[in-house]
Amino acid sequence: MPIYEYRCESCGFQKEHLQKMSDAPLATCPSCGKESYTKLLSAAGFQLKGSGWYATDFKGGSSKPAASSDSAPAAGCGGSCACHPS
Repeated sequence: MPIYEYRCESCGFQKEHLQKMSDAPLATCPSCGKESYTKLLSAAGFQLKGSGWYATDFKGGSSKPAASSDSAPAAGCGGSCACHPS
């Protein structure tokens, strides 16, 4: 779920809120109660939960060796994509 940053235009109160992307933007300031609470434009923030690659992979000291640049292109792109400059 994304984390959105809001600021009240009336009192200056600022806070981050964890919301679903489908949730309507907040309008009422939790500090002063006025309808001047606006979403700020900031870097995208999100919170990872559950068991996934971020929680289980790359946690130890062992890692796979990096592929050499002489290797063949990935099977899906055929070598004609932006990741394989000519």
